[in-house]
Amino acid sequence: MSNESFHRVAIVTGAGRGIGRACAVALAQSGFSVCLAARTREQLEQTRDATGLPPERSLIVLLDLAQAEAPAALFEAALDLHGRIDVLVNNAGWAPARTPLPRLREDDLDQILAINLRAPIALTRLAAIQMAEREAGTIVNIASNAGRLTAPGEAVYAAAKAGLLAFTKAAFGDLRHHGIKVAAIVPGLVDTGLIPDNKRLNRGAMLRVEDVAGAVMQIVNAPAHACPVEISLEPQADPMKR
Repeated sequence: MSNESFHRVAIVTGAGRGIGRACAVALAQSGFSVCLAARTREQLEQTRDATGLPPERSLIVLLDLAQAEAPAALFEAALDLHGRIDVLVNNAGWAPARTPLPRLREDDLDQILAINLRAPIALTRLAAIQMAEREAGTIVNIASNAGRLTAPGEAVYAAAKAGLLAFTKAAFGDLRHHGIKVAAIVPGLVDTGLIPDNKRLNRGAMLRVEDVAGAVMQIVNAPAHACPVEISLEPQADPMKR
């Protein structure tokens, strides 16, 4: 298949719902073909429907980014179909319910680090290899305020997100001379299904998934010489009821 047959191509991880779905829709509306990666086919098919793109421009890739081989499998599938990747959005994330460190299961510790840190690093490396050949591309990592403002019961998740922020800044320096933009979006509380209902939370004051997707598109559309390494997003009001 000719690389010129379709529009620019974006990979979005965690694309089955929430922020990932909003990013996929925003990219599709801007003319991108999208590669949608997550673990649940039904959710990815719903995202495909939301983008309005036909299957040949909205590849579904089922995988678990906790598995070490998953990043390479995702890139192989995307490049087999499209021959290029212009944008990578590392959105997939995972954490168990808040758990004091002594009670955190080792399996959960490994999964937190694999999904929130190892997989974005591996995917960024793979993207950088082929983007450097064209001296163009955009990599956006969805981080979290948890990497700055830690809370009890989130020690490993906070460490992973802090590591992702540090990695983004270092990769920005490594790759900018190849024409590759690398940036992190650092949102406060976002109203997604991952946050359970809580009487102390005012969901109306939270960020919307579209707010995060808008920040991603700001990076995608920014000139390489003027691309920020980080965009912080905060709700206009405190979602925590006092």
